[in-house]
Amino acid sequence: MTTYTAPVVDMEFIFQDILDLYQYKNLPGFQDTSPDIVSAILREGAKVTEEVFHPLNQSGDAEGCQWQNGEVTTPQGFKQAYKTYVDGGWNGLTADPEYGGQGMPYVLGLAINEMLVSANHGLAAYPGLTQGAIEALQAHASDVLKQTYLPKLISGEWSGTMNLTEPQCGTDLNLMRTRATKSTDGSYRLTGTKIFISSGEHDITDNIIHLVIAKTEGGPDNLKGVSLFLVPKFLPNGAGAPGERNGVRCGSIEHKMGIHGNSTCEMIYEDAVGYLVGHEFKGMRAMFTMMNAARLGVSVQGICHSEASYQNAAIYARERLQGRSVSGVKNQDQAADPIIVHPDVRRMLMTSRAFNEGARALALWIALQVDLAEKLPDEKARQDAHDLLDLLTPVIKAFFTDKGYEYTNTNMQIFGGHGYVVETGMEQYVRDCRITQIYEGANGIHGLDLVGRKLPANGGRAAQLFLSTLQSFIETHRNNAAMAEFIGPLGQAMDHLQQATLWLMENAAKSPDHAAASSMEYLSLMAHTAMAYMWNRMALAALNGMDSGKGNQKFYRNKLITARFYMARMLPDILSHLERLKSGADCMMALDAEDF
Repeated sequence: MTTYTAPVVDMEFIFQDILDLYQYKNLPGFQDTSPDIVSAILREGAKVTEEVFHPLNQSGDAEGCQWQNGEVTTPQGFKQAYKTYVDGGWNGLTADPEYGGQGMPYVLGLAINEMLVSANHGLAAYPGLTQGAIEALQAHASDVLKQTYLPKLISGEWSGTMNLTEPQCGTDLNLMRTRATKSTDGSYRLTGTKIFISSGEHDITDNIIHLVIAKTEGGPDNLKGVSLFLVPKFLPNGAGAPGERNGVRCGSIEHKMGIHGNSTCEMIYEDAVGYLVGHEFKGMRAMFTMMNAARLGVSVQGICHSEASYQNAAIYARERLQGRSVSGVKNQDQAADPIIVHPDVRRMLMTSRAFNEGARALALWIALQVDLAEKLPDEKARQDAHDLLDLLTPVIKAFFTDKGYEYTNTNMQIFGGHGYVVETGMEQYVRDCRITQIYEGANGIHGLDLVGRKLPANGGRAAQLFLSTLQSFIETHRNNAAMAEFIGPLGQAMDHLQQATLWLMENAAKSPDHAAASSMEYLSLMAHTAMAYMWNRMALAALNGMDSGKGNQKFYRNKLITARFYMARMLPDILSHLERLKSGADCMMALDAEDF
């Protein structure tokens, strides 16, 4: 049986000492973000995740979802746990108060989302997709659609999904076949099949609201002809309650490697009534609102599994007796020492810990840009926040989920053979984490997006802003002797990132394959540099905390130890990323296709 403790203290540290969240009290949604209120929200969220969600994690995985005659039954306890969650108002934490939400900052919602997924990924996915639907409708839907659907979605009475993938197309939506035909009453009729639809059918909510990408008549047969539609499972009646069943049904559910507690469905649309969201032929713009929110959420899922598996591995390492310490017996009263004395076990634990804490800080800093891009009064400041968000979202989606899976697998290794059996729960974390590298865009796509779109956009404005942010921090603290061990490696990382950027600029023009072949190396290099920046900020805060003699001194000490480990043992990976990047595409593309 696994255990989970929400990292509330670390989140409080990030909000107060790194992000200085309370400086934004003049912005909408931040008025109630005093340290006491934020701490109360985090601690109440921890109770729900630790006491309600996590106890169902292993049982939900073992039971899974059951499909019969188009209906899906979720694992025992899921429906009641979801009710506890929505009754507590958690589903509307960051949503617009005009439609029943609490209007709290997005960044706070992402912290709660980390807790939910860490505790129970399968269960957390049901409200998780709804959040993306809420954001897409808030940004693009007509007032009529907003009034009809947002209150129900925000309250959690109804849930939402995102429908893009079809059997013949995933990333390449030019191949989409789902069609929407306009009716005389202004609605549309949708026909087609979508697959891999998370939470597409279930028994948790009274209605399910599908956001569906489809092509309409008269438009080009490519992405420029795509529109977004709202398709409810049940059409609301005059009282706003679920009424007539719509022409959408679940054809089957997938039998998956992991997240068994969440239904992943084939959805069949047969002359289903749908309503246009936003403008015709502008569907991808509207869907990207939902996808970008989902990609930030998925990036955190990499942290979630690494964090949850780390917690259990650390407990096991302190308790499991095996062998003796190479530096001398540590446990005189026992026949063996606990395995945490062994340097290689420490290596595995420290690597996961340094990733978890650095990635959490970086994710929350990027999530803060969502709030600032929308709410800051100064147009240039809003643009800067938006640029950082656009640049770094593909970076953390791919890097966090790749590394999250790697370190989750490493944490299972600490259990040895016991990690490979079902009872300990460690193999479930590995299985559940694997999907994060695939959905919301397979990670290689994000590398291509970074070097092909985000990096050159607006003349490289976002990348220049990111580098200048780092350079400003370095210059400000260059003469701080206590920070030298952190500032030096950050400066070197920034130099390597600039070298990589220049190499891409010079060689991509020669052959597009060079940029594509080096895209994931470049993404990893940027991610490590961004993580080093956040570790510098955390080290500075910890040093200041120790100098003040106030606060949790042990916490500050441990934060500095972990920062040093990241700089010494993890940041040097940038050297290999740079060398591989510079090797280009020739050795990668030399074999003929038939020789594979």
